[in-house]
Amino acid sequence: MNLPPNKIPRHVAFIMDGNGRWAEARGLARAEGHLAGTRAVVRTVENAFRAGVEYVTLYAFSSENWRRPPEEIRALMAIMLRFLDEQEAVFLKNEIRLETLGDLSPFPQDVRDAIAAVKAKTEKFSARTVVVALNYGSRAETLRAAERYAEDVRLGRVAAGTPLDWERFSGYLWTAGVPDPDLVVRTSGESRLSNFLMLQSAYAELYFTDVPWPDFGEAELRDALAFYASRERRFGKTSSQIRAESGPSS
Repeated sequence: MNLPPNKIPRHVAFIMDGNGRWAEARGLARAEGHLAGTRAVVRTVENAFRAGVEYVTLYAFSSENWRRPPEEIRALMAIMLRFLDEQEAVFLKNEIRLETLGDLSPFPQDVRDAIAAVKAKTEKFSARTVVVALNYGSRAETLRAAERYAEDVRLGRVAAGTPLDWERFSGYLWTAGVPDPDLVVRTSGESRLSNFLMLQSAYAELYFTDVPWPDFGEAELRDALAFYASRERRFGKTSSQIRAESGPSS
């Protein structure tokens, strides 16, 4: 995409919104929108890795999505199984690691088994990683991390009075070992995080597009990456400090 390497985000996270509305606008069942959404996943992951992105996180099923109609949830589970079956060979061929975020225990056993199988087969890969958020919510993640940290203090695994900083606390999150997202992309015209990676996105660039997820393609990804490249990431510093640290321009 003709962007300098230092302007390519290492980690891009996607809030894949609009599948159902895309289908309804075409007189289709909502499940058809989710199927179209999986095709957008395949091309977006491929294009992102080709551009130099190392981590792609996909908000596939939130902890609030259990409120949807039972028939839609059943369809989503079937689509998830189909996606894992079809993409396993792609992940292996292209050396892509699969990771997940969230509590998988409520999912059907066949879905959990399929996820575990692909994760086990790809765990040795490190250059490219797809992270799928399933039954994930940032608030639940934070509460779980706080409980786990408190339990470690209670059991003496962490000395009482040890200063708690972000580096230590982030190790208790579901995202432990995954770098914070540099860019968060949300489709379909909504402009909120919806309980997604709220702590990890503290310094992420946020990009919102009206394009529904099933229509998100190479051009839309190019626009998102160009937006990211145009941003000056200061992390609390001033522009002059950033320019001084980057050295004289060539």
